[in-house]
Amino acid sequence: MPGHRSIRRVSRIAAAAAGLAIAAISPVSLLAQSADASGKAPVFTAKSGWYKDALIYEIYPRSFQDSNGDGIGDLNGITSRLDYLKALGVDAIWLTPIYPSPQVDFGYDISNYEGIDPQYGTMADFDRLVAEAKKRNIGIIMDLVLNHTSDKHPWFLASRSSKTDPKRDWYVWKDGKAGGTPPANVPNNWESVFGHSAWEWDAKTQQYYYHRFYIQQPDLNWNNPAVRKAMYDVERFWIAKGVVGFRLDAITSLFEDPTFSDEDYVKNPDGSIKINAYGDKEVKTDKTDNLPRVNDVLKELRKTADETKGRKVVLIGETYVDSIADLRRLYGENNDALDLPMDMQVGFINRLDVSEFRRNINDAETGLNGNEPLFVFDNHDNPRWDRYGDGTHNADIGRMLATILFASRDTAMMYYGDEIGMVTTPPTSKDQVKDPIGITGWPKEKGRDGERTPMQWSEGPNAGFSKDGVKTWLPIPASYKTINVKSEVSDFDSMLNWYKQLIELRRANPALRDGDHVMLNTENNDVLMWLRKAPSSDPAQPPVVVACNFTARPQTVSFDLSGQEVNGKGITSRKAKTLMKTPGASDPASLDAVQLPPYGVYIGQVE
Repeated sequence: MPGHRSIRRVSRIAAAAAGLAIAAISPVSLLAQSADASGKAPVFTAKSGWYKDALIYEIYPRSFQDSNGDGIGDLNGITSRLDYLKALGVDAIWLTPIYPSPQVDFGYDISNYEGIDPQYGTMADFDRLVAEAKKRNIGIIMDLVLNHTSDKHPWFLASRSSKTDPKRDWYVWKDGKAGGTPPANVPNNWESVFGHSAWEWDAKTQQYYYHRFYIQQPDLNWNNPAVRKAMYDVERFWIAKGVVGFRLDAITSLFEDPTFSDEDYVKNPDGSIKINAYGDKEVKTDKTDNLPRVNDVLKELRKTADETKGRKVVLIGETYVDSIADLRRLYGENNDALDLPMDMQVGFINRLDVSEFRRNINDAETGLNGNEPLFVFDNHDNPRWDRYGDGTHNADIGRMLATILFASRDTAMMYYGDEIGMVTTPPTSKDQVKDPIGITGWPKEKGRDGERTPMQWSEGPNAGFSKDGVKTWLPIPASYKTINVKSEVSDFDSMLNWYKQLIELRRANPALRDGDHVMLNTENNDVLMWLRKAPSSDPAQPPVVVACNFTARPQTVSFDLSGQEVNGKGITSRKAKTLMKTPGASDPASLDAVQLPPYGVYIGQVE
């Protein structure tokens, strides 16, 4: 950031990038107080709100760090990078599934809920990861897959062995429609999320089983109390292992309409039935998603988590819902369900529309009964942040999106590699595809390999992810030569340093950390502007203003602070101290004329 280059120190990122023999100089956040000294790092204690304003970092274990040279990331690899994550400012790590699995869906098809898949390591390796993370005040969050198991799980093997087996009712089995023959007489027109019918014929027992996802992922029957007990026992098992929370996969899909009647079809604007990427007539999901009984299970999961003594165990939901009212219900009427349902309505707008961002952020800040929203822009199931890019200003757009994530009142969830600007790198031909979605849907659906490529640590062999000469499970993108941790540590204006400074600023500034979020200049549909007011616990703290230019054109804006108060007094000052700004931008003389470059950002503290 020009104008502040004299304020430098040896970056903690540089010092902590394990395995990188560098001592680069990099900027600090423009603060007198560091993140470590702020006293805001989470303490995982009972009844604490450690997850509020936390940074949760999603790791796809196959792709983070390979420690043994087999081309697949593993637990010891993650442990080796904990100092890097600590220096970045991470509070908790969400691990996608590491349980034993046939790996049809790369771990989301689980064959044993209380073990570790050998390709990721051993239970001793997991225990070491938890212990080493705890030393750095980083919590471990497990991915708990409750909707379905692998078809190789002992429960399902028993269930499909006979109609009279005690575990038959652990899964959803139905007869075919009368008058037809398999596979044409499926019970209804429900579809798998991953293409084609959601029903699979079992010749041995002459019934169909239901699978919301892959054929190899049969759905559990959550109407069965024995299923619930078994899963709550799994929850207790991992809590005893020291985890600080769970991300609940596909949690809104636990129940099905008991009538098992057909869904309505999705229509195009001309009235014709929509055809999806798999060539199917697309059906709605009113009878298979977000049914009322889901909240009963959430409350029971919460009750189980709250049995824990000595630390708060947080429940995070994978919650793709249609409205802020749907999201609000997932917290529970008495805040007795999810702690953090994921708000996908902000980060997955997927177009740079100021009015939509403003409306959806404002809904989250004002429509959740004061609860903390969890904002998400990227994950392992969706193209990375560069889906918002225009091909010319991608880096500035990336900085802008990061600013929305970290300068809002929210718990922030990010995906590994976001901090260095890793981009989506999809396969270029079907023979390269590993993800079954891409194999089924090619070429309209290329699958999710593009957002799961190995972490880019350096410009060296295999990007520092694995040993030289090893074939990695997915190819290393060509972008690793310039987009990598080692190169960006020493670049003052890199994406990595932008993330680092945002995270430090958020942690140390009271208004950004704990203050209210108020939208400003709501008539402006080119620039998103907001105010972070001083928290009630520290009302004398100065407020912070933020502006993000959503256009490729320079913009000059004046912050409208009329009617805004701090500590019972109106905000009259038009002066601000610059906290952060897009590289190359100038400091404004007044809040009456803040100049923003294309997709530019300004963050200032009102004086």
